Amino acid sequence: MRDYFRRFPRFFLLGSLLVLLGLAGGTAAAQSGGIVREIVVEGAERIEPDTVRSYLLVQEGDPFDARRIDRSLKSLFATGLFADVNLKRRGDTLIVTVIENPIINRIAFEGNRRIEDEELEAEVTLRPRIIYTRTKVQNDVERLLTLYRRSGRFAATVEPKIIRLEQNRVDLVFEISEGDVTAIQKIRFIGNREFSDSRLREVIRTKETRWYRFFSTDDTYDPDRLTLDRELMRRFYLNEGFADFRVVSAVAELTPDRSDFFITFTMEEGPIYEFGTVDVEVTLRDLEQEPLLDVIEFEEGDTYNADIIENTIDTLTDAVGTLGHAFVDVRPRINRDRERKAIDVTFEVSEGPRVFVERIDIAGNIRTMDEVIRREFRLVEGDAFNSARLRRSRTRVQDLDFFEKVNVEQVPGSAPDKTVIKVEVEEKSTGSLSLGAGFSTASGALFDIGIRERNLLGRGQDLRLNGQVGQRRSQIDLSFTEPYFLDREVAAGFDLFFVSTDFQDESSFDSKRRGGAVRAGYPITENLSQGWRYSLKQLDVANVDDQASVFIRQSEGERFVSEVSHSLTYDRRDSRINPKQGYFVRMSNDLAGAGGDTRYLRNRLDGGKFFPLGPEWVLSLTGSTGHITGISQDVRLLDRFFIGGDDLRGFATAGVGPRDRTTKDALGSELMYTAKAELQFPLGLPTEIGITGKLFTDLGSSWQVTPDSPLIQDSSNPRVSVGTGLAWVSPFGPIGVDFGIPVIKEDFDEDELIRINFGTRF
Repeated sequence: MRDYFRRFPRFFLLGSLLVLLGLAGGTAAAQSGGIVREIVVEGAERIEPDTVRSYLLVQEGDPFDARRIDRSLKSLFATGLFADVNLKRRGDTLIVTVIENPIINRIAFEGNRRIEDEELEAEVTLRPRIIYTRTKVQNDVERLLTLYRRSGRFAATVEPKIIRLEQNRVDLVFEISEGDVTAIQKIRFIGNREFSDSRLREVIRTKETRWYRFFSTDDTYDPDRLTLDRELMRRFYLNEGFADFRVVSAVAELTPDRSDFFITFTMEEGPIYEFGTVDVEVTLRDLEQEPLLDVIEFEEGDTYNADIIENTIDTLTDAVGTLGHAFVDVRPRINRDRERKAIDVTFEVSEGPRVFVERIDIAGNIRTMDEVIRREFRLVEGDAFNSARLRRSRTRVQDLDFFEKVNVEQVPGSAPDKTVIKVEVEEKSTGSLSLGAGFSTASGALFDIGIRERNLLGRGQDLRLNGQVGQRRSQIDLSFTEPYFLDREVAAGFDLFFVSTDFQDESSFDSKRRGGAVRAGYPITENLSQGWRYSLKQLDVANVDDQASVFIRQSEGERFVSEVSHSLTYDRRDSRINPKQGYFVRMSNDLAGAGGDTRYLRNRLDGGKFFPLGPEWVLSLTGSTGHITGISQDVRLLDRFFIGGDDLRGFATAGVGPRDRTTKDALGSELMYTAKAELQFPLGLPTEIGITGKLFTDLGSSWQVTPDSPLIQDSSNPRVSVGTGLAWVSPFGPIGVDFGIPVIKEDFDEDELIRINFGTRF
């Protein structure tokens, strides 16, 4: 008996379960039994009842099936047309009750100050007259939050609110609390031994927040920028010899109050590698190894650098191409010896696939003509394909500065030996209206205005009109340049100009220059270019002071100059604006006398070499020399050289050279030379501030006036100055301050301790 009662609860539970299953089965049978005689749709207002019935998997005449009814319910919800759906049976009738989702009447944004409504509207997918659903709203909320996070506002919140209107319509309002910018408080590095944290912070794009970064967004967190930072560090270490370097992780931690980020890079540097054996293997017929070895610019024992290998591939490809081999494939074979800490590199030069350029397709240029892009290509249709020339073509198209983006890719052609080059560009504005203000020691306070179109009518032509008004110098000039004159690689154009300069402080007179010029320039090789210019100008020495030098008073009046100029430039600098390495040499000649009333020959030679001594350390050596001689007449005042100021710091403008003994007026010279040695170096400030220091010494002289006179003080002795300065690439334009002290000078020279140059364009 005791065992029976012990088992009783089990029997009871089992029996109860069987009863419930029987009831459920009976209910299901009852629900599934019978035929659907009628389907009634209730609650539909905008949507036709037949449309609702079309989504059902049960139609009139079908048996009642619980599974098909359940699937019909899910099908109706999946349409997104309904906020609620209910299906129930009433006898032989299936009742479908729906509540339609409302229609959006208007979408509004409230609380947004940093991002305009237009940008927010472009981000959301919902639009007026579209059906409102909570899923779509939540998706748009996430899109808006992502937009704010990309701008560095991780504390932003977006709350959707609806305002119900008649006829089942709603106004959708996104209430936005933008919050403060989530700044990057600290960037830390773990595992770096060779380079300090401060050096690595200069390498990456992401920056720590500082007060002076108000013009930059690099101090806000961006996951895409963090991915770029990993690649920038990898390239930096590879170019410093760390072939085993890898970034283990890059973690961004957000503080609980969502106001700051802490970013941590964990890395493994590995050892420094050197180049081991450097060799070239040639499999092409009639191609010697020795000429190719000579073009390799690194050797065994140099620190490993990945960029040097890439550059050498291009150099070898070009060298083989010039030797008559159109189809070439250069591949580096790298052998890493971890014991020797050396990397052996063998460049395999073999015959590449015989592929020809079938055609060049250009897309995206709405305004710019195809020809403007095609003429920059070093490949034309029918040429043997060359990857080095393709890369150089892409660079030339980018250097036009007409396009925001330039994508060049190679795709298969209509046959195995043909390829198609696809060029996709995204145009940008090439017209500009600029207003400027500034100050320089030479010109005083100045204001200028300029109008320029660099891609006139989409033809690549450059049209520019500039005007400047200053305390001591005013000018207006109009210039036009056709970069491919007569469909040749000849840049031709003309200039019209008027320049008025106040020389009262230096020489007690004012000068005016007005006239025009035509010019043409063309490349002879990739680095050598030649230019020609003819100018016709009127020169006027006016407002001569009564107490001015007799030599100045003799030059008073107007005269005409007809001048032919020639220049030859060889330029191997890495940048013409801010060079860090390379050199240039420029020779120019001016011959006046083919018309007009002035005859002379002026020659000038300029050159410079730049040495990178380390990161942001650049030593530059530059110099110039010039000579002018009259042809059957003396050299006139305005045609002479005036030295000092920018070209010989520590001395005033026209502060060096022949001078009137009595009035101290500068008379200019017929011979001159200058030489500069300058060291640019960082000041330990963040690189994005753009402030660098410099130490310099300038050497030069200016002498000889014809005819010679005892009333003139003159000396060919060298003048030397030393000094220091600051250069700031500011948001308002470049600013330079030089402090120069003459250490060797003549008694009649004019000194200048501080020289300031400041200019900006808005």
